[in-house]
Parts: sequence; C-alpha cells; structure tokens
Amino acid sequence: MFQLKDGRSLELCSFRVLLFHHTVVLLLLTHCCTGHPQVIGPPRPVLAFVGDDIILPCHLEPATDVASTAVEWTRPDLKPRFVHLWRSGQELLGDQHPSYSGRTSLFTNKLKHGDISLKLSRVKLSDKGTYRCFIPTMNIDSTVKLVFGE
Repeated sequence: MFQLKDGRSLELCSFRVLLFHHTVVLLLLTHCCTGHPQVIGPPRPVLAFVGDDIILPCHLEPATDVASTAVEWTRPDLKPRFVHLWRSGQELLGDQHPSYSGRTSLFTNKLKHGDISLKLSRVKLSDKGTYRCFIPTMNIDSTVKLVFGE
C-alpha cells in the first residue's frame, strides 16, 4: 500500500474522497426530489360550453396542506386580475373581478391535500383565457387554459 508523507494511506484518502462525493450526490438528490412542492395544472386546455359548471384543475405535488396559506387564482389579462382569493382560511372576494362574482369556489375540504382546483359556475364566453393558480408563500404557480367548444 502506498503511504503519503503524513503517514496516511492513499487507499484511505481515496475512500474518503469517494465517500464525500457520494454524500454530496445523495444530499443533492434528496434536496431536489423531496419537500419542494410544485403546482401542477392540466397538460391540455380545459374545454367548456357556455353555461357549464367546470373545474380548472390544479394541485400540489407532493400533496401539501395549503388550507391556512394563500391561494390566488388570477387572469393576468383582466383588471382587477383576481378571479378567486383564499387567505388565512377564508375567501377574500373584495378584490375579485366583478364578472366572476358568485361563480367561483375552491374545494376547501381538499386544500389540506394540496388540491387547489377552482370551480367556475355558469361559464361565459368572456371566461375564455389563461388562468394562473399561485401559492404566494411558496412562489410557485401553474397555468390553466380555458377554451370553448362549438
């Protein structure tokens, strides 16, 4: 076995370097693959017909309890942009765009499981567009496109 000047073996030093590299890789994999939720929307646009009640699907993966945090549904092309707001365990609809008044809701019993889907009732042609579901405290979001059938 080859000896270094300070008496340690080269084999022992190589083992320590290898152990260090494996530890770093394991920590990086653990960091990137667990504990950091993502907001997931549907892979395709949601199809609606005028007058329908629809659901704009959106959820967190892994499932994370957001019942006591903020959930924002917005349409960036509108002023005010808010479609539905949930903060600190209650709906805050004072800043809601008037065209959505009385037509939006969350499944509040599912928020603890990371389901932040929006129910939109009595859909109108003016509802067509891109919606953003956003968790401000986590700074994560996804979009859902609503289109109409003929």
